[in-house]
Amino acid sequence: MVKLYSIREMTNEFNTTHRTLRYYEEIGLLHPTYSESGRRKYSPKDRTRLFLIQRGKNLGFNLQEIKEMIDLFMVDRTGEKQLQKTIEYGNQKISEVDKKINDLILLKEEIIRMKNELERKFLEIK
Repeated sequence: MVKLYSIREMTNEFNTTHRTLRYYEEIGLLHPTYSESGRRKYSPKDRTRLFLIQRGKNLGFNLQEIKEMIDLFMVDRTGEKQLQKTIEYGNQKISEVDKKINDLILLKEEIIRMKNELERKFLEIK
């Protein structure tokens, strides 16, 4: 028999909220079944998907990108299309991170210039 997980078990394990899981269900990222009493029951597949969702978010992917990458496995069980898309999105994220790093370096240099100028003015006043 396949182990099913309650919404409480999922939120506790993945440190998330009920509202988040319901939202993921609403946008098609998770697909729980319902007990006769109307309680959500999550499968091991949903559990894996939630792990991948959180991992993707931690890496800076948005939910649409995550959904596309996860759903591609259902279209192509070899995983080839999923890997191609993930590599494509990964390259985009690397470019975004490189740009942010460059922007931060420029900001740091500007702050240092401003601080040096203020220090010079301060020494002139003394």
